[in-house]
Amino acid sequence: MMIKLNYKVTLLLLSLLFVACSESVEEHSPERIKVGLREAGHQLLLQSGDSSSRVLPVVALDASTYELSFEQALQIVPDSLVAIVERSLERAELSDRYLVEVLQCEDAEVAYSYEMWLEGEQGIVPCQGRVLPQSCYRIHVKFIEGERTNSNLVWLWLLPVIVLGVLGWWFFGRKHSVVSEPAATKEVPLGRFMFYPEQHKLVTPATEISLSKKECELLELFVERPNQVISRDELSKRVWEDHGVVVGRSLDTYISKLRKKLQDDERIQLVNIHGVGYKLETM
Repeated sequence: MMIKLNYKVTLLLLSLLFVACSESVEEHSPERIKVGLREAGHQLLLQSGDSSSRVLPVVALDASTYELSFEQALQIVPDSLVAIVERSLERAELSDRYLVEVLQCEDAEVAYSYEMWLEGEQGIVPCQGRVLPQSCYRIHVKFIEGERTNSNLVWLWLLPVIVLGVLGWWFFGRKHSVVSEPAATKEVPLGRFMFYPEQHKLVTPATEISLSKKECELLELFVERPNQVISRDELSKRVWEDHGVVVGRSLDTYISKLRKKLQDDERIQLVNIHGVGYKLETM
């Protein structure tokens, strides 16, 4: 019986690791990337006051770098550029780690650049307040994720070690394991969810939803003051400025992410109070 169980455990581990490697190595399709970048280009033209000229065809410069260019000159506001590119790539379900460079057409000099890495709450987004004057620009977007995929091949070498380690634990460690009392954790009821701020997760009887650090901090503020309006300034100050971190992404993006993770319970709504802030409505 023990041998049969170990055999099944081994097969399960191999399958999960194979799927994990396959998914991480898989790259985004060029067609999806071009659709996402063309949408970003369209929004940049509208932001510049241009509703008639065209976004030129998106060009793949290599496997991970794409060029976005325009028919007419445009003005670029770094704040808007960061938010527009982030929203467009998120809608197209593309990588959340990328490098953006704005190049001047006449000399290919970099007029503005930044790196975005949402997954780890990191990113380098400098000089957002400086507007780039009306001119001809080409925008290069480099998906950094593609450069890291080869490192996942390490899993192929680690598989035998992991399997042997699990089997060794099953035979020997399990006999000597001591059941300890679970550590006390803070938990907050939220509709049909149970919110665990310290563990950055929402839990229902059927699912467990992970939260990023910023999503968790925002949700903590909302559950402390349910059905009360919290201003945008207060949300931004308490979640970002109090930690000495420069806001590299819009508050609206994180609110949108939280809405998606709370959508299974219709009794909970994150409501936008126009011009003021947001309110967590609970029934």
